[in-house]
Amino acid sequence: MKMKTRFLPVALFLMLALSAGCNGGDDGSQGSGGDADSDGDSDVGDSGGEDAGADSDVDGDTDSDTDTDGDGDTDSDTDADGDADCPILPADNPWNTDISAYPLHPDSDNFIQSIGADGYLHPDFGTEWDGAPIGMPFVIVPGDQPKVDIEFGYADESDPGPYPIPDDAPIEGGPDSDGDRHVLVLDQDNCLLYETWSTWPPGTSGNEASDPSHWYAGSGAKFDLRSNTLRPEGWTSADAAGLPIYPGLVRYDEVVEKKAINHALRFTVSASQQGYIHPATHFASSDTNPNLPPMGLRLRMKASYDCSGYSEEVRVICTALKKYGMIVADNGSDWYISGSHDDRWNDDNLGDLKSVPGSAFEVVDTGEIITK
Repeated sequence: MKMKTRFLPVALFLMLALSAGCNGGDDGSQGSGGDADSDGDSDVGDSGGEDAGADSDVDGDTDSDTDTDGDGDTDSDTDADGDADCPILPADNPWNTDISAYPLHPDSDNFIQSIGADGYLHPDFGTEWDGAPIGMPFVIVPGDQPKVDIEFGYADESDPGPYPIPDDAPIEGGPDSDGDRHVLVLDQDNCLLYETWSTWPPGTSGNEASDPSHWYAGSGAKFDLRSNTLRPEGWTSADAAGLPIYPGLVRYDEVVEKKAINHALRFTVSASQQGYIHPATHFASSDTNPNLPPMGLRLRMKASYDCSGYSEEVRVICTALKKYGMIVADNGSDWYISGSHDDRWNDDNLGDLKSVPGSAFEVVDTGEIITK
């Protein structure tokens, strides 16, 4: 991913039996359920901090939680075990906001036409394609995970290290990927999310660190999952829009186990304008065409669109798209929706997304477009 001048095309999960804490595409190659880039977009930092306050909520953590995931506990956890995990951002965060009744954006038709009303959704996640994993991998670590030194190509817009990246952290597209190579790390004890783009461990071919013992990434960002704090204006993250990736992923545990997604989804477009809408903080284009989508633009599936003929997995996704919508997060292939890599996905069932047309969507008004 590239920063200010990046125009090239450039993120949940199953909690295993871990101790209490929080949990954790878009190349043009297409498989039965996804594609091999595994994200085909070219992306490239939020200072997070820990919540030190005390409260009286029932899960004993330091926030006032609400049950936003429908599993009966008082936090928005990321697995299906019903325990007290980290919230994936506060309940009132834009990612977790119901936009089903939001007004239409006055330029909705123009935005949809520019992305492609006659195009179709594409699942940028699944099992494997051409021997490479499809989708965004992630790793959950404890609070005492050793941190590693890491250097960034775009250090001026990255949150400095060290980062708690395990030696065997999964890299998007696999260790030999020439794609975006995102790494997503969730510190389950401190509810901190660390994300990097174009990530290279020590001793690998793409590592440009001045110290060969350091990790290297194009950019990196840290997010406090208990906070609504945005990145500084004009800053990127591991995503072009300056957004976190993890909160916008389609995850197996949500779709197949809980059968409900309670947040907006992340997707990419091939061309964007020089502008962004909060919670995005960064644009990745110099094109001033007002009909092109800005980073952070929020789309909603039309309430009238019928998904009854699709697989159960896609029906769950449709329900989320009608309630929470999806957010333009990066330059990449049009209509590519991001999700987590998981070998348990049924790629054929996910393939039903490829029958959902762009014309099934409309744009909602969530705020002004910031162009500087």
